[in-house]
Amino acid sequence: MGSARTALGATRPGKDVVVDGVRLAYDDAGAGPALVCLHAIGHGARDFVPLTERIGAGRRVIALDWPGHGSSADDREPPFAARYEALLAGFLDALGVERATLLGNSIGGAAALRFAAHSPARVQALVLVDPGGLDKGGVLARVVPAAMARFFDAGARGARWYPAAFAAYYRLVLPRASEHRARIVAAARESAAVLAQAWRGFAEPDADVRALAERVCCPTLVAWAKGDRINQLSRCRPALQRFANARLATFSGGHAPFLEDLDAFAPVLEAFLRETERVDTA
Repeated sequence: MGSARTALGATRPGKDVVVDGVRLAYDDAGAGPALVCLHAIGHGARDFVPLTERIGAGRRVIALDWPGHGSSADDREPPFAARYEALLAGFLDALGVERATLLGNSIGGAAALRFAAHSPARVQALVLVDPGGLDKGGVLARVVPAAMARFFDAGARGARWYPAAFAAYYRLVLPRASEHRARIVAAARESAAVLAQAWRGFAEPDADVRALAERVCCPTLVAWAKGDRINQLSRCRPALQRFANARLATFSGGHAPFLEDLDAFAPVLEAFLRETERVDTA
């Protein structure tokens, strides 16, 4: 795995654990109630370094690299939310974390939602940041993933035009996080294959987690970047009504407000965590 991708991943070398035959690298800082952070496809644990520095006092913040990302090893299975849910369960077991708040972005949000629905006793609260799997479906939900998969396939094959096109694409994904975006763009060719696999998975029936929303009973903060053109809030609003105990907050940015609008995002998250941590310990 090249240095460009590694630069996206876990920042504290030497922390890793094997889950279902896959070596997963992770960051683990602080002590107190556990907040487990799950990144988007093509990203890494490093996404959460600025957030950890802002809200980490008094709690344990854990961020892992999904397989094939950052410093983690490759997986024998494709990067689908259901697979990530299973790895998350094993990861928490391996670290001895019985109960945690989960913060998931994009496919990380879909995996967190699945875990909260299937293992409610282990989830204190849920933070879904531009989560995948809640789109209202239809033709667009099938056409866009297929087109994106073909785009990333071209990158995996080594198309000359791909790095420039990928850079343009990421100016839409993370318009307000130029430094972090530069690291992702530098790893364009390395991440192309896993991105292609993931986007194919987004069109599979199992990627639709709308029905599971009704089974999530824990307090849920849904955070959305208002400029998200790929995962559009307007198409996901009907699914948000299915949550029993959810609140919505919107922020500036394109897909990851904890990177793009941290000054606004951090106080909202901090207030939510204080509230849910207090209830859990009462």
